[in-house]
Amino acid sequence: MYLQRRNRILRQSPSIRSLVAETILTPNDFIAPLFIDEGVNIAFEISSMPGYYRYSIDNMVKEVKDLWSMGIKSVLLFVKAPDALKDNTGKEAWNAEGLMQRSIKAIKNAVPEMYVMTDVALDPYSVYGHDGIVENGEIVNDATVAALVKMSLSHATAGADMVAPSDMMDGRIGAIREAFEKNNFTKTGIMAYSAKYASCFYGPFRDALDSAPGFGDKKTYQMDYCNRIEAIKEALMDVEEGANIVMVKPGLPYLDIVREVKNAVDVPVSVYNISGEYAMIKAAAKMGWINEDKAILETLTSFKRAGADLIATYFAKDAAKLLG
Repeated sequence: MYLQRRNRILRQSPSIRSLVAETILTPNDFIAPLFIDEGVNIAFEISSMPGYYRYSIDNMVKEVKDLWSMGIKSVLLFVKAPDALKDNTGKEAWNAEGLMQRSIKAIKNAVPEMYVMTDVALDPYSVYGHDGIVENGEIVNDATVAALVKMSLSHATAGADMVAPSDMMDGRIGAIREAFEKNNFTKTGIMAYSAKYASCFYGPFRDALDSAPGFGDKKTYQMDYCNRIEAIKEALMDVEEGANIVMVKPGLPYLDIVREVKNAVDVPVSVYNISGEYAMIKAAAKMGWINEDKAILETLTSFKRAGADLIATYFAKDAAKLLG
């Protein structure tokens, strides 16, 4: 049989496959999320996220040093606020001596080169578990934005390199950027959760921080998973308002959105490989249904192939070991 073209020639060996690979995954692609709690010498394994922990600041610093030694250059911080500090204003979020602020300083003192991103949303501090201030059963937009600005300024003052508003309130990126400019935080970046969908896959994350909504759901501010064009609109608006990076969240069910957003914007695109996606791989691997290591690398590569420049993932450390 005569064939003019034999495409399999470029698949014959590991050497040639690596030479012609279109997508290359490295630890430089990863953002490692970290959960932080009050206390000393705490490493609390999250039951719905096997192998992932909520750390006290001292152990968190050890983890950051370990991540840095493996070539992971960015962390994304989330804190678990004590119930006694939760209210409907979120004021603990901008406490200069709060857990987030102390965590930022601790990382910068221990590993100054680590690029520190911080979650900006009120749900860890809300008595209602919502991302915004509640009035008459409604999550109100403008009052929430004002609180998010205070929160972002507090993070920048503590030394954060980039804030990551995950709340999905209208206009918050422009308001934060304006506040940064007015307060001379001209080097502090914004990674906007631009296309954050109302998803069932967030469950383990809410277990990690005890931040499930106390009533209703988050569909009045997070996006409808039926929508595609809306994601592009949201991303373009955030870029116009001053976002340095835009994010799509969740990851695996939204690879089409990652590609659409990547084609539409002129800033880096990040994707969040979220807790439910992590938990599914862990559960299937435990049952012996899939090979965990192979599933990790295939999943993370799919994000980059779809167009993601950065990947926030609970598999960052595992993947760095596999790639090493």
